[in-house]
Amino acid sequence: MKIGIMGGTFDPIHNGHLMLGEYAYRQFKLDEIWYMPNGCPPHKNNAKIGSEALTRALMVELAIKDKEYFALQDYEIKKNTVSYSYATLEHFNEKYKEHSFYFIIGADSLFSIERWVNPERVLKACTILAAYRDDKNNRGVMEEQIKGLNQKYNADIRLLETPVMPISSSELREMIKKNKNVSDHIPKAVEDYIKANRLYID
Repeated sequence: MKIGIMGGTFDPIHNGHLMLGEYAYRQFKLDEIWYMPNGCPPHKNNAKIGSEALTRALMVELAIKDKEYFALQDYEIKKNTVSYSYATLEHFNEKYKEHSFYFIIGADSLFSIERWVNPERVLKACTILAAYRDDKNNRGVMEEQIKGLNQKYNADIRLLETPVMPISSSELREMIKKNKNVSDHIPKAVEDYIKANRLYID
């Protein structure tokens, strides 16, 4: 099967994340999208990772429960060590030899991927789908970056065309803290869970 992977902290997951998965699924005729919450991402402060990771995974589960082709992938949150993309992708390739993997990244990551740990191994392990947002990135610049990386690493990077994501997780956390309405941005089941557990209030 052709599996799309969306990694992230999902703190919280929101409609923009779901939209991105949907566009990747349809544009590249994927069979499934795996939403993979980070357990110990190398670029984040991991001081409060434990149950917080499980909470984020539960919110992902609530957000995707109505989409049969969306699935929660909990591999990274079950690890007790820092998760690197190259290692996770190599693990999936070894464990699921019958699948082809498509790693969904944002435009910013496309321009920073060479600063990741072992980028050549990331690019060897999957097809990269780089999300293009017309409000922020010049399409021609992205296409040049893709062309250069494909040639340098013998990679397979493709442009994923998506609408503008209206909001970020950090903005949502701030809105929730200020008791603002987030109903337009978060699935109802996730919003109900956040309210019931008083997340992001303190």
